[in-house]
Amino acid sequence: MTPYNHHEPLYIPLEGVESEHCARIVDNGLAKVDGIEKHQVELNNRRATITLKQGGTLTEAVNSIRSLGYGVSTLKKTFPVLGMTCASCAGSAESIVRHQRGVVDASVNFATGNLTVEYLPNVVDAQALQKAVQSVGYDLLLEDESRQQETLESLHLEKFKTLKRKTFWAIVLSVPVVLIGMFLMHIPYANEIMWLFSTPVILWLGKDFFVNAWKQAKHRSANMDTLVALSTGIAYLFSVFNMVFPEFWEARGLHAHVYFEAAAVVIAFILLGKLLEEKAKGNTSSAIKKLMGLQPKTLTLIQSDGTERQVAIEEVNPGDIILVKPGEKIAVDGLVVNGRSYVDESMLSGEPVPVLKEENEKVFAGTMNQKGSFQFEAVKVGKDTMLAQIIRMVQDAQGSKAPVQKLVDKIAGIFVPVVIGIAATTFVLWWVLGGDHGIVQGLLAAVTVLVIACPCALGLATPTAIMVGVGKGAENGILIKDAESLELAKKVNAIVLDKTGTITEGRPQVTGVRWINDDDARKDVLKSMEKQSEHPLAEAVVQYLSDAETVSITAFESITGKGAKAWYGDDAYVVGNRKLMEENSIVIPENLQDQADEWGRTSKTVIWFAQNHNALAVMAISDQIKDSSVQAIQQLQKMGIDLYMLTGDNEATAKAMSKQTGIRHYRAEVLPQDKADFVLELQRQGKTVAMVGDGINDSTALATADVSIAMGKGSDIAMDVAKMTIIASDLTKIPQAIRLSKQTVATIKQNLFWAFIYNLIGIPIAAGILYPLNGFLLNPMLAGAAMALSSVSVVSNSLRLKWKK
Repeated sequence: MTPYNHHEPLYIPLEGVESEHCARIVDNGLAKVDGIEKHQVELNNRRATITLKQGGTLTEAVNSIRSLGYGVSTLKKTFPVLGMTCASCAGSAESIVRHQRGVVDASVNFATGNLTVEYLPNVVDAQALQKAVQSVGYDLLLEDESRQQETLESLHLEKFKTLKRKTFWAIVLSVPVVLIGMFLMHIPYANEIMWLFSTPVILWLGKDFFVNAWKQAKHRSANMDTLVALSTGIAYLFSVFNMVFPEFWEARGLHAHVYFEAAAVVIAFILLGKLLEEKAKGNTSSAIKKLMGLQPKTLTLIQSDGTERQVAIEEVNPGDIILVKPGEKIAVDGLVVNGRSYVDESMLSGEPVPVLKEENEKVFAGTMNQKGSFQFEAVKVGKDTMLAQIIRMVQDAQGSKAPVQKLVDKIAGIFVPVVIGIAATTFVLWWVLGGDHGIVQGLLAAVTVLVIACPCALGLATPTAIMVGVGKGAENGILIKDAESLELAKKVNAIVLDKTGTITEGRPQVTGVRWINDDDARKDVLKSMEKQSEHPLAEAVVQYLSDAETVSITAFESITGKGAKAWYGDDAYVVGNRKLMEENSIVIPENLQDQADEWGRTSKTVIWFAQNHNALAVMAISDQIKDSSVQAIQQLQKMGIDLYMLTGDNEATAKAMSKQTGIRHYRAEVLPQDKADFVLELQRQGKTVAMVGDGINDSTALATADVSIAMGKGSDIAMDVAKMTIIASDLTKIPQAIRLSKQTVATIKQNLFWAFIYNLIGIPIAAGILYPLNGFLLNPMLAGAAMALSSVSVVSNSLRLKWKK
């Protein structure tokens, strides 16, 4: 939480506060927040003025306003953080940003190297945040998103080259120091030669460790650089002292040993570890690089006079006509206006089968045209394309923190000071209890403790696994919004499935109509009513009655989950399900009821149409079950997951659908709110519930569920609410998502286990715990190698996820 100076008022811009009543609600809500001393809602200025108590936070105030159903005008942005070397660095950068006035929330992910921050733009800006981060020795990249990735790639490449060069020279210069120190220590001028070779390793190639440690010290902070600088610096200075003043120890009957080889090799090993770590971390973000590489840089624009012109993608505007030739990638989202072709949409759906695109069909940026050629009108460009949204969602998910990461962050935050304390205690104990060689051995043991401790392994354990898991999901058409949902999906033991568009194709068609006395004179009224309805079944009726005229109806009323009412002339008309007919006392003839029962037994949806109090017609609407749905349902049931189908259809239709799909549990004639209530009912039974839906009427249930999954071909609202999106609307992706969750969580646990075990075992051994038993003391050089390999092993274990099925 972020402390503020309680004397300074903060102005919070409000959204949705349009009346005195709204203002009073917000004001009363702020009064209940313990951290607020004074508050006032100004309706004219659409803002809340608050003064915080000492220790009070802006986060509390903003969350209070949002919990009341009103908005706060904030900016949420992601900035790359430059110069971080370990998890403690991420903690320092995050802490300094959180302490900036006007910041609502901040999070730094060490694996992705990104800061995600939400702030009040009227109080603080990006430049102020950059200055704050620079004050603790790091930097923010503030470039536009369009250029950001290119700049990051350039910086990463330059950093990798520099690191490679430093590692090479550190190893070259360390080799003679090791050979002399271990095998040729009695040759003339041995100490001076080792000093000559080790000095550039410490002071030139390892300079950054000392510079960064000093920057941290100025802010009373410490990170991995502090450990490296202390350990190698102490070993180097101790060796220089012994080389220049050997008589100090000889007068006390001791030999003046030097440890230049330990200091040099530790620097070399840690540089090598960082080099391998950088390379491995680059592989964890390969999914993002692949997605970014899908969009072409140029395209063929059809000008108003019909001529073709090659233009950069940045020049395209909505409404432009674009030509796509065989084998080219589609540059932006749009609608086909001329021609036809098969398009490979595997980057969206994960399915390799090309999709036929004809006139009025949607095409998406990043997909690959096959043999045909066509023209399409640009509809969404730049940041608005599906590909851009997918990239943004994957980046946000990779940068989000899993719940387990909160504990790890706390440990990483105190890790370095604790290790320094252990090293100091080790030296004191050796000095007191170590006898004649106690000071020298104590110094070596303290140095070894500082070298072997590795906060990086802890910091990388969770985020690298999340990055790979989210990336693998994206490559397979499963978009995951945050790490929490990826972690939680493995616990799901109950899945609630909407029927239309989820289990079925979502393309309902009228398969039969029976009119009373075969009189379809009022089909014009039926078509006119259904044209005003937003329900997908209504669209099927309109298409079926395409040859009918439309008339001017009045007092149209859409009744959620049941149907619609309207007037034409002096008559009232009703169209919808059986429940709506009963509520309006509609008389249904026996022959129409028999027909409806027959259709219901074959899993067809039955729709009624009535005039005043008499039924005029009954219609059968069929929505074909997806080929993959039955397979997915069987897979989920084999995984021990209870499945529940919810539908607004009648009991007979729902029962028939249940039988066809193999779903044992179902509920019929369910209204949208009933879906959310059913999810709550399952949660009260102790189940972890996933809701799968595709429509606006599913959004409440999706928001209620523990894990919410939207079908990619459904409504935008459903996808906005859901924590996961199945782009291809293929149910078989759900068991894949659950398996991916289990694999990712297992990898996180493995990483954390090895990171903790490494430090729990390594630090005591480095301190000399085995010395009283068998005389074993760990060499600082071996400690440096072990420290370097610990981070690499964690990242490598995360990368194993990429090759799992």
